[in-house]
Amino acid sequence: MAHSALLVMDVQRDIVDIADDGSEYVPRLRRAIDGARAAGIPVIYVVIGLRPGHPEVSTRNRVISAAARAGLFTEGEPGTGIHPGIAPRQGDVVVTKRRGSAFSGSDLDMVLRARGVDSLVLAGIATSGVVLYTLCQAGDLDFALTVLSDACLDTDPEVHRMLTERLFPQWADVVTVDDWLNAVTPR
Repeated sequence: MAHSALLVMDVQRDIVDIADDGSEYVPRLRRAIDGARAAGIPVIYVVIGLRPGHPEVSTRNRVISAAARAGLFTEGEPGTGIHPGIAPRQGDVVVTKRRGSAFSGSDLDMVLRARGVDSLVLAGIATSGVVLYTLCQAGDLDFALTVLSDACLDTDPEVHRMLTERLFPQWADVVTVDDWLNAVTPR
């Protein structure tokens, strides 16, 4: 039987402010988090955090260097904090990454292996960023994968649709929060 974890990725204040179009994204993600906890599935938060001065940022990395120039993702800044609508509880694991994938520059793999996790449920912002990067790397690491299509968000709705409807199903089960909750929540 699979030992799952829900990864809540890059749902940080500045990112939500940029990406959320008023679609009730945060409350929907909150339902997934609450449902995971009710089912005994650990919730692991992943945030992008860059050190002050950004010594880990190369100008060759267009996305990360542009974010750093814009003043985004600096550790300790209020906008880098996890959105209060989905705040972690005491004892929850928060992993800091330095690049696009939840595994890049973080100890996520160690945390998952220590807990015996072999199946990941992915949620986060952006579908074309952290979700895509993490899905690819997690697949290469032999994790079973589920993507919560409506617990992912992208600034480009067409890219989100293409990824969740056409590309991700090749590598993962893609379901809605409600369908996933119906499958995992005790009745």
